[in-house]
Amino acid sequence: MTVTEVPPEGLTISAAAQMSGLSVDTLRYYEKEGLTLHRPGRSSSGQRRYTEQNVKWLGTLVMLRRTGMPIRDIKKFVELYRRDGTEADRLAILEAHRVHVLEQLDEVQTHLTAINRKIDYYKTAVMDGK
Repeated sequence: MTVTEVPPEGLTISAAAQMSGLSVDTLRYYEKEGLTLHRPGRSSSGQRRYTEQNVKWLGTLVMLRRTGMPIRDIKKFVELYRRDGTEADRLAILEAHRVHVLEQLDEVQTHLTAINRKIDYYKTAVMDGK
């Protein structure tokens, strides 16, 4: 199921968790901590119902967390999002995070280069030993 296949009545928390790759407990934690742009609605029986908009934001949350953005920065971004005229502040948060991600990429690339050198060394050693 893709985000555009979210039914009109919304997704259960279990379905939203499965779609986002997060656990049900993580979704509840994110909601409790105020990391959701819009709280999921509730069915007549009180179950959370995740809309397409909720699921798209979960994708953004996953991306931000997996690239190392701290919860406190995401929380600040969400708080700013809820207020008009804060686009410049939100932009600043994302630009600062981009710098962090680029630094991480550079470090990983340096490590990958070292791993490749070691692989080349051992390939040569294995070939010479035959």
